[in-house]
Amino acid sequence: MRLLPAFFLAVLATSASALAADLPRILLYTRNGLTLEGKKGYVHDNIPNSIAAIRELGATHGFAVDVSEDPQSFTLANLRKYRAIVLSNTNNQMIETEEQKAALQAYLRGGGGLAGIHSACGSMRSWPWFWAMIGGSFVRHPKLQEFTVHVVDRQHPSTRHLGATWKVIDEFYFLRDMPQDLSVLLQGDLTTLDDPKKPAGTRHPLAWYHTFEGGRCWYTSLGHRKEVYNDPAFRQHLLGGILWAMGAPDRAK
Repeated sequence: MRLLPAFFLAVLATSASALAADLPRILLYTRNGLTLEGKKGYVHDNIPNSIAAIRELGATHGFAVDVSEDPQSFTLANLRKYRAIVLSNTNNQMIETEEQKAALQAYLRGGGGLAGIHSACGSMRSWPWFWAMIGGSFVRHPKLQEFTVHVVDRQHPSTRHLGATWKVIDEFYFLRDMPQDLSVLLQGDLTTLDDPKKPAGTRHPLAWYHTFEGGRCWYTSLGHRKEVYNDPAFRQHLLGGILWAMGAPDRAK
């Protein structure tokens, strides 16, 4: 009789594993590669927090999360397992070979999805295709500070939980080579930004989405502080973007 509890535990474990295998999956990728000069670049201390947050979102909203910082994950056979790739604070040369680049291109051209968080736009700084896909290439940011964000699109699953404006404490990213087809979700209010180098105008894009070569791409420049990954509004922002990239926006409700 003492074997029964162990038997039932084994059955439960097997059932849980089978259930997880049936869930849609995302690849949460966090690699920070070398700079173009071959040096170690800046690595965000928020990566463990982002992993924990996205795992919790997956457990709550029905998707499995595989975490990797290994560029060998980028084979087409492997990427095809995933409904979306999430680049959480990747930076610099996040993948290394032409074959890995080709796998990412083929994955998106085959209808895959990608969501980028914060420094993901600082990845692959010598690859124009990547800039066009993610929505631009990182240039700089002023000091960490509070500023106002205008919510441009309140229908998208990553922003429909927000009001007309949103006050954040974050890094205000400026990018170059931004494509014209981006559907902007959030704009930073330059009049609330302390930055002597800020450009003319009153607003600058901070989050967006677009379809690109057959794939779905979503990006937010927010997410510098590790504490923000516990913030419900920011988590919902991430969740909506990830689910949209997965092609499952209704799960965000």
